[in-house]
This record gives sequence, C-alpha cells and structure tokens, in this order.
Amino acid sequence: MTFLLPMPVLETERLILRSWRKDDFGAIATIFGDEENARFIGGKKAEWEAWRHFAMIIGHWHLRGFTAFAVELKKTNQTLGYVGPWFPEGWPEPEIGYSLIPKASGNGYATEAAVASLKYAYDQLGWTTAISMMDKKNDGSKKVVRKMGAIFEKNSVLFGKSEAEIWRHLPPQKFQERFA
Repeated sequence: MTFLLPMPVLETERLILRSWRKDDFGAIATIFGDEENARFIGGKKAEWEAWRHFAMIIGHWHLRGFTAFAVELKKTNQTLGYVGPWFPEGWPEPEIGYSLIPKASGNGYATEAAVASLKYAYDQLGWTTAISMMDKKNDGSKKVVRKMGAIFEKNSVLFGKSEAEIWRHLPPQKFQERFA
C-alpha cells in the first residue's frame, strides 16, 4: 500500500514532478548504487542506506511542508530521481537540490525540473532567495545552475566532509522575467 503525501503536481514539457510512491525507491537505489553517479552526493550507499535517504526525503515534507519532488518522465512514466526545494537542519539557506539516475544525465531534465521547482518555491512557498550547493568538482551541476542564471557565491564546508560551492539563484522577480 502506498500513502501519497499531499504534494502538488507540477508539469513541464517532458516531466511530471509529483509526490513519492514506494516503487520510486528503485530510482533512489540506482542513484546511490552507482559509484560514479553518487560521488558528489555523499558517495555510494548500500541499499539500506539508500532506503534511509529515501525516507529522509519523504520525512522532510512532514517537518518542513515541502520536499524534493519525484521526477517522472512523461513518455515512459519512469522515475528519474529527485529535484526540488530542500532545507534540512544545519543547511545555510533554502536550496533547490537534485539528483537523477545516470541514464537521465545530459538530457536537460535536471534543469527543466529545477526551473519548475524554483518557480514553485518562489510562487507557492514564498521563498525570497534560494541557493544550490554542490561539490566543487561537479561540473554537471554547475552547468544546470548556470542555465538557471545562478552565480557562484562562495565556498563552504558542508558538515566537515568536503568543500562545496554555494551558487545563488536569481531573486524571484528576475527569475520570473527570465523564465516567464
């Protein structure tokens, strides 16, 4: 049995951003089960650790009233990963975060979903600012945020593990003008 969170559904040209279902776990297991794919998001995880991450994403909704969306490809109904608003305890500011399964990379899905998510965060959650944080070697994520108009702000050490970069997204009005 699956109990859906009361999350909104966002649609883009190619994607559906929606609530989580138990069968979406396969995408999370794939993301964290691939060493190359997981290298910038805490490293490869055993399946039980990936399950905990999956539960953390869902739990974030209950504690904050928002969380990253499950990203589904419209034409195949395949879950590609997660994208969306994120602000766990200890984070410097609200973030638009994302991670997709390896075969989804390079198709513009992360950018498409992140733009829809940031629009939602500004319009529905009332955010006035947003960042994205990433490993300084994660050129793919830098490409996504640059397409969104974000600019590099500073380096930060996240939880004492590795050096991350903080990228500042456009403020709401400028973002709306660019992505109207």
